[in-house]
Parts: sequence; structure tokens; C-alpha cells
Amino acid sequence: MLPAGIEVEEHVGPPDVAPLFPEEAVAVAGAVPARRAEYAAVRACARTALGRLGLVAGPIPSAPDRAPVWPPGVVGSMTHCDGYRAAAVARSDEWVAVGIDAEVLAPLPDGVGPLVMSETEREALRSVDPARCPDRVLFSAKESVYKVWYPQVRTWLGFEDVDVRLGDGTFVARIGRDGLGVDELHGRWAARGGLVVTAVTLALR
Repeated sequence: MLPAGIEVEEHVGPPDVAPLFPEEAVAVAGAVPARRAEYAAVRACARTALGRLGLVAGPIPSAPDRAPVWPPGVVGSMTHCDGYRAAAVARSDEWVAVGIDAEVLAPLPDGVGPLVMSETEREALRSVDPARCPDRVLFSAKESVYKVWYPQVRTWLGFEDVDVRLGDGTFVARIGRDGLGVDELHGRWAARGGLVVTAVTLALR
């Protein structure tokens, strides 16, 4: 789902026990054990992916806005949901940003659809097999887009600011706000094993 030059590590099942650096532990000091375990496990994925870039494993703390703080020269993204976690990293001299998201494969809860997608987006989903939970795919795609947007712009991007059209394993996201330097992103998605996974990248020009 991601191009060459981007390293990915994923883990399926209950989170493995993983250590935290002191800089990381601060962010989850008051968290419940399950939240702390997921926080540590997804960072273990990130450190494995960073190792494939030739980088020594180190802390990936959280900024005050809770965004991950990647090592200098690195861009990346992390995601986790029930039974799954993954991280994707790349060198910043090749890529501007990477965004990934994972969700449980299930329709969005009642009433959520109108909050996260426009009427035209919902109409376009009528052509997608409902068994593939296209509303959840579209939601995940917007989450991935946000993970590309926010580290660069540092401002909120609402669901209404992004228009997504799904293709067969692909999607196009049109961004209705300035700041990223492009108004359209192209991503990929997959629905399998009870999960929806989406990914978006923005390369250096």
C-alpha cells in the first residue's frame, strides 16, 4: 500500500509487552493499562521500522498536542485499533509526510455518517459494495489525510474540508483549505481480516 522508501512495521493480536523511554512514559503516566500497552506497542513497531531506515532506536515522545515527535530527518505515522497496530516511517529528504490509519471493519455507528461526510460523498458510496463498509473506509481515508496535513500545517482540518472519492483499492482526497501546497492527495485502502487500512503519502517535488 506504500511506495518504496517508506518502511512499515505492523503487529496483529494483543499488544506485546514493550518498554517505554522515560520521555514517552510521561505521556501515559496516568493512562489505564490498556492505553499504556497500546502506546508502547505501536512505538515498538515504529522503532522496528526506523531500524530498517538505518536509525538507532530512540524515544518517540508526544508533543503537547499529542502528535508523535519523530527523530530529526524522519517523517512518519502510527495507528492502532483493537487487535492491530502499525507504524510507517520515511526520510524527510524524500517525503514530506506519511499518513496511515486502521479501523475495525464495520459500518459507522448510526448518526456518524452525516458528521464526517457530505451528501455527495454518501451518494458516491452507493456504487461501492456495502459489505466492504465504504463509509468506514472513507472515514479512515480522512484520518490518514489529516495525519499528512497536521504535521505540516499545525491547524485543524475538519471532515468537511476533505472530499474523498473511493476507487478499487484507491482513493482521491480533495482538500478545500490552503496550507499543504497541494489540493489533492492520492491514497490506497484495503479491507481484509476484519480491518480497514488506509495510507496516503506526499513526496518532495
